[in-house]
Amino acid sequence: MFLSLEADLTLEKKSIQREEKAAIASLKSFLTPRSVAVIGASPRATALGNRSFTCLLYGGFKGTVYPVNSKGDSVAAVKAYSSIMDVPGEVDLAVIVVPADAVQTIVEQCGRKGVRGIVVISAGFGEAGPEGIARQNKLLATVRSYGMRMVGPNCMGIINTAPEINMNATFAPVFPPNGRIAFGTQSGGLGLAILEYAKNLNIGLSTFVSIGNRADVSSNDLLQYWKEDPATDVILLYLESFGNPRKFAHVARNVTVSKPVVVVKSGRTAAGARAAASHTGAMASTEVAAEALFKQAGIVRVSTLEELFDTAIVLANQPVPRGRKVAIITNGGGPGILTADACADKGLEVPILSEKTRSGLKKLLSPQASVSNPVDMTADASYNEYKGALQLLVQDENVDIAIAILVSPVKERTEFVAKAIREVAPDFKKVGKTLISSFMGQHGVAQELVSKGEIIVPSFTFPEASAIAIAKACEYGEWLKKPKGNIPELSGIDREKAQTVIKSAREKNPAKPLWLDAETVDELLRCYGVKTVPTRIAANAQEAARIAGELGYPVALKLYSKTISHKTEVGGVALNLHNAAEVSKAYQKMKENLSAVGRVAEMQGVTVQPMVTSGTEMIVGVTQDPSFGPLMLFGMGGVYTELFKDVSMRIHPLTDTDAKEMVRSVKAFQLLEGWRGSKRQDVASIEELLLRISAMLEDIDEIKELDLNPVKVQEEGKGYIVVDARILLT
Repeated sequence: MFLSLEADLTLEKKSIQREEKAAIASLKSFLTPRSVAVIGASPRATALGNRSFTCLLYGGFKGTVYPVNSKGDSVAAVKAYSSIMDVPGEVDLAVIVVPADAVQTIVEQCGRKGVRGIVVISAGFGEAGPEGIARQNKLLATVRSYGMRMVGPNCMGIINTAPEINMNATFAPVFPPNGRIAFGTQSGGLGLAILEYAKNLNIGLSTFVSIGNRADVSSNDLLQYWKEDPATDVILLYLESFGNPRKFAHVARNVTVSKPVVVVKSGRTAAGARAAASHTGAMASTEVAAEALFKQAGIVRVSTLEELFDTAIVLANQPVPRGRKVAIITNGGGPGILTADACADKGLEVPILSEKTRSGLKKLLSPQASVSNPVDMTADASYNEYKGALQLLVQDENVDIAIAILVSPVKERTEFVAKAIREVAPDFKKVGKTLISSFMGQHGVAQELVSKGEIIVPSFTFPEASAIAIAKACEYGEWLKKPKGNIPELSGIDREKAQTVIKSAREKNPAKPLWLDAETVDELLRCYGVKTVPTRIAANAQEAARIAGELGYPVALKLYSKTISHKTEVGGVALNLHNAAEVSKAYQKMKENLSAVGRVAEMQGVTVQPMVTSGTEMIVGVTQDPSFGPLMLFGMGGVYTELFKDVSMRIHPLTDTDAKEMVRSVKAFQLLEGWRGSKRQDVASIEELLLRISAMLEDIDEIKELDLNPVKVQEEGKGYIVVDARILLT
């Protein structure tokens, strides 16, 4: 039986909807203001306050602009006011460009004036150490006490390119063309470069927001606003960190079902801060958590700002790719081959064209042309040949995406190829196929492919960039098609008994954090229907031999220690013991091994288990990320877990779709499927195990780390068995 996410998350969705309405209403004062006051506007041309005011004034803002400075000096021949309180009429938005220690007083005045939104460009707050953090906290409290919203502090400002608004409330003189792409950035320093890049490449933006320290308005607010913004089709974000990752995931998942969200996040190589107390903890990092969040929320992640814009212009101007089959036409063989190689590297397919298409190409093109894929039409390919070849690709069922490449220094040739592409583009859009171009050597979107300010077909300087952008667009298309999943209602779970087990363990040992002993771990797992090998603890060699006889030979002996995590590294595992003598000898050998490294005092005994010889060794794990919450891990298990690091991670809670994806996204899945004639393993049972552990996490939030390693997955229909398990409680 499955419990629909729609039912499970009703309260959460209603909360998101309420927040979305509030965010949209509050951000209107920022992005569609009727009047703006620039506080700190200066008559000095080099001053930041002067640039902030003149960008609004000379940029053609359709509302009213008021300069405010303490001396009341005019700015750019416009009468200035010595205080926001002196400004006649209402002020929707205030842009504050004064020293940090003066901002608090200004914001209090804005609150009394009834200003609804403030943009604090001034630095010297949360980014400036303890004193700045205290200043920012006080500022935020004031903002909220007056019911205002704040962008910043330490930001670059905001832009709305809509012709009826035409607002440049930044200190950057660069105003991008109007378009369908919204951009939000945490970095003010990157803002100017972003705007210049967009303008130089002829890429239009709907709105631009630099959120700086995001003390109030965050990327979550922007996502909610842009989701309902009719002027925005694609959302771009540059992130340095997450404010509230769990909320971000919920909000983003709600947005990506209707609009693509493309993100570049810095800090990819930062090491995780958690201690590696388990296999799972050793392989989890904040970067891994971020990647898991993006995958589950349907966010397209790219590595660079260039990839960010390249992906955006495809998603904003073409249908989302319906598949990964790419056809390439070119007037140069080399670029065609480079493009085909780049496509293959990015997981795209360059298929054989249909017989009908190849036959049509032979009739259309010169005898010297190659009609395989890539289609090399030769250097002197004409307007008719480009147009005819593209028309054939529109009808080819083996083609989802077409790339038209032109190599030519002659402007006239660029114009006629662009004309051919423009004329065929509506046919591609009509059947839901993606069309892009590469006018090699021409930087940015070809002007010939822009009409009335809108890009008809994206173009790229080099074909390799087109392959990256298409692959990212395909990722989004595949996520849209993917079932969103259900949280299953699992049978055989005894939650009351599980709580009793936890309570009893706490009473026996109140230490925090607390590693549960092997027998308690086994009992707790069985409360959630997890299949474990029988595990008994022995305090000495004689007791180990007795327990082994009761369990039945052969058995495995494993070091029992609350402080030693990796038993094999200290000689703490003995397998295939067939009698009492072998058990006693193995016990003594473990003590000797530990004595040799000075750790014998850490040995509390051994665990004794019947041998499980068959099955593929996998790992299932959990670790707590301080920001993201519980992270779940699946992958290749056994002693080589950390060596190969063939694992996948997701953020709890898991849906059935998440569990399927986790299992299938590791290379070791090929072993489970039946590698080179071996029998298929019980994949369904391991998916259920992941869901049962997720259910355990939902009920027991004290679990800090969990390792099930190895989990022996048996032949199809025979399930799995957990051979070794460790659980740490907070």
